[in-house]
Amino acid sequence: MVWGLVPIAYLLGTFPSAVMVARSKGVDITAVGSRNPGASNVARTLGTAWGVLVFVLDGLKGAIPALVGLALDEPKATYVLVAAAVLGHMYPVTRRFVGGKGVATVGGAMVVLHLVVFLVLLAIWVAVRKLSGKASLGSLAIALGLPIGVALDGSPAWEVVATTALAALVLLRHSDNIKRLAQGRELSASRRS
Repeated sequence: MVWGLVPIAYLLGTFPSAVMVARSKGVDITAVGSRNPGASNVARTLGTAWGVLVFVLDGLKGAIPALVGLALDEPKATYVLVAAAVLGHMYPVTRRFVGGKGVATVGGAMVVLHLVVFLVLLAIWVAVRKLSGKASLGSLAIALGLPIGVALDGSPAWEVVATTALAALVLLRHSDNIKRLAQGRELSASRRS
């Protein structure tokens, strides 16, 4: 039964939270700032409160499949459902496979699966963003820290591997950010006036 839910999880991931929130304010989020339809670009463009709203909505796209997997008592399949939602968010068929970076969606799943790890990584993200002024640098730090945190949490090896795969997806979607960071051209996380 759980495998039949994979396409549903993917479609859930395609829900365009950032696009819809920005559109409600008369903004095409794919045409401003970093052009990424995600929480950081919404926060930079419309303000922190709207960015937080998008983060929560995108987080739900990861949390819901995680909750369903746990309810069905299918630990490994839970990560398949989460991965499907993350892929739907990153590569939505509804928007020509151009989506967000997956940080909030993975984060939402971790709220359900590893709350303490999520809270520690959230604190790291806030600290790195504040110190560097770059949201992407915070995202890279927590992507690298996710499997480490899960391992330190005493999880089985297969779960460390699963979170490593999720982290790798996030890092892959940040390849342009990594290039801009190396070239000193990465956008600030602060809202532009």
